[in-house]
Amino acid sequence: MSGRDLTDKDKRAWAAATRTVKPLSGRRGTPAGTSRPQEADRPLQPPRLRNRPLPAPQNRQNERAVRRGKQAISASFDLHGHTRESAFQVLPRFLRLEQAKGSQCVIVITGKGKRGEGILRQSFLQWLEMPEARALISGYAPAHARHGGTGAWYVFLRRR
Repeated sequence: MSGRDLTDKDKRAWAAATRTVKPLSGRRGTPAGTSRPQEADRPLQPPRLRNRPLPAPQNRQNERAVRRGKQAISASFDLHGHTRESAFQVLPRFLRLEQAKGSQCVIVITGKGKRGEGILRQSFLQWLEMPEARALISGYAPAHARHGGTGAWYVFLRRR
């Protein structure tokens, strides 16, 4: 609202517009043509996990090989433009697809956020610690500066 008082002209216009309006016959609830969202219609919410220190990558040799350019990075996935909820839904699909292709290492770009504390960056690290993600990945590590630095992560996928 603008915070200003209605003028006499505005009050007369409102009175004329609402003069013929009649209340519904005692019915309260959802208007016809709309429905309350069902459980399945609601978007999947990412869990809120407690912050834990970042574990060391499980395979340091893979990390070194990728950083030095000796191991190929199969794909990259940029989370810029995603909300926390949409990123939580598309990231597992991307990881499963790349694992099915036989990829060993992918880059996920989260961005840095303000002062290095972006919501996608924090959420990404929490998602990787969930059992569903741990079944897909063998480890992860911050990316080298040429691959995005602190705004990106190497994700090492388990072999199928």
